[in-house]
Amino acid sequence: MNLTQNVKLALLHQQVSQQAELLREQGAQQFELLRQQQAAAGGSMHSRRPETLKIDISKYTGVEEDSLLRWFVELDDAIRARRINDGDMQVAFAQSNLAGRAKSWALGLKLHDPYAFGSLEGFKSRLRQTFEPPRAEFRALTELLKLKQDKRDVHAYAQHIRHLTSCISSNPVDEHTLVSVFMQGLADGPVKTHLFRLELDSLEQAISIAEQEDFSLRQARASSTSYRQPRRYESGDPEPMELCYVESEKARSTDYKKLQKCNRCQKTGHYAYKCSAPRPVSRNTGRSDRPPMRKRQGRGSAVGAKTQQRDGPSKNGQDQ
Repeated sequence: MNLTQNVKLALLHQQVSQQAELLREQGAQQFELLRQQQAAAGGSMHSRRPETLKIDISKYTGVEEDSLLRWFVELDDAIRARRINDGDMQVAFAQSNLAGRAKSWALGLKLHDPYAFGSLEGFKSRLRQTFEPPRAEFRALTELLKLKQDKRDVHAYAQHIRHLTSCISSNPVDEHTLVSVFMQGLADGPVKTHLFRLELDSLEQAISIAEQEDFSLRQARASSTSYRQPRRYESGDPEPMELCYVESEKARSTDYKKLQKCNRCQKTGHYAYKCSAPRPVSRNTGRSDRPPMRKRQGRGSAVGAKTQQRDGPSKNGQDQ
């Protein structure tokens, strides 16, 4: 009897332990399932609210000074940073960054046709056809081929070349031509000489080496001009005289006196105020040997003389 009760108690204890283990496993499974659900919910929340970055871009006014291609680059960067994927929202965001006559043009088209801009690419195409100068790429290519550094530094010259290169998008210039144009346009100097010694494959490589060489050259010039000789402090004590310097000064003054020329006697070694020669007599003060000039007779006296010769001697002469 006691043996049977002990067996029953052992079986009951084993069943209780198995049930407890089963409950523990179920609790662990429920906890893991709850954690996975929370993680999935958190991931979905993050996917619904992506991180965005608000970038401000400049306003495009439509004047010739504003670069349309640069504004397109700013617009694309801002759209990607704000994670604007809808086409209508992209067009609306682009229109919000227009100003001046460009904004008036866009609003006029929207009033005439609400669906004038179907997508962002269509908006860019219409904007380029309206405000981009005619044959803009040909102008940029012409300016690029004749571009010179002149008085600009290497950085400003490189930035101008980059801008002109970005304006040529339909038929871009190859890298070897860009390197040749960049090297030919540089001012004559150490930077240009250093570049011609190298074999360059791209424009960015040539610009990087040129800027490094220009920076090193400016640093070398700054370090050489910053050196100053030590200042000499004068003291009240007598200093020894340099006799060789005095003799050289005497010889120099003697040579200078030998070059002096007198305007009176036309001799060297002295001036006119020290000359002992007699003062020359002026030519106008002496007596002239030339006969005195006869007075010119008037027209009336000449006519009278001719009449007297033709008529003969006067009556007064006959009477005499």
